[in-house]
Amino acid sequence: MTERMIKFDDVEIATQAFGNPAHEPILLIMGAMASMLWWPDGFCQKLADHEFYVIRYDNRDTGRSTIYPPGEPPYAMDDMAEDAIRVLDGYGLDRANLIGMSLGGTIAQIAALSNPKRVKTLTLISTSPVGVDTSALPHTTDAYMEHAATGEHVDWTDNAQVIEFLLKDTQMIAGSAHLYDGRQARAFVERDVKRAKNFVSATNHFMLKGGQALKGKLAELAAPLLVIHGTADPIYPVEHGELLARTVKGAKLIRIEGGGHEIHLQDWREITSAIDAHCRP
Repeated sequence: MTERMIKFDDVEIATQAFGNPAHEPILLIMGAMASMLWWPDGFCQKLADHEFYVIRYDNRDTGRSTIYPPGEPPYAMDDMAEDAIRVLDGYGLDRANLIGMSLGGTIAQIAALSNPKRVKTLTLISTSPVGVDTSALPHTTDAYMEHAATGEHVDWTDNAQVIEFLLKDTQMIAGSAHLYDGRQARAFVERDVKRAKNFVSATNHFMLKGGQALKGKLAELAAPLLVIHGTADPIYPVEHGELLARTVKGAKLIRIEGGGHEIHLQDWREITSAIDAHCRP
């Protein structure tokens, strides 16, 4: 694993790469409040073992990338989509296979629709379609919404409180297929919070808008699309992934039975095999 800071304008994006730069490139884009560590090290290495050059990065306001005062994000999701393209520029890549999860899936859709020549394939995990009416689809579960509401009472400047909230969050987004490992989850959350410049800045992600200009454009997606979605996802129920796949001609849908809003260790083989088949030159 190698690390590189990509700098442009007044922004710095922290990145890490796995594997051989001569191999087919994959760019991983993670979701709201989540640093690149939410793409597990072992998962990235498994993709690299499939002979991909795997790049992950911290979105703005997460990890070691540029952060802004809480409540004042001077950027939108469209800017974050351009950040992805700037990361490709920083690595000297004309095109790459983009993989986005949750909010990262939204960012990846915007990037692929706005920069079609830069995106070879698109893989969307646990996300919802951009510019499509989703009002008739099932929404986030009541149980998760009740948990999310408790975030209003968290002192986000107190790492101990943040860790306990995020630990509960990992439990709430877990699927039904596998046992929840609280010890492993705590170790990961503590690592993520400790690594952040200032974790409270990540709350800016809840204020972001973007993609409005792409209403009705998703069906025009040029990049071949793979959709991966857990059938027990409490954030975006699987119907969101199904609508994604129906909207884009030729898209393939992989349902992870009992999978939550997560990339669970025991699902890595199924997920990486699907990605390998989709992205292979």
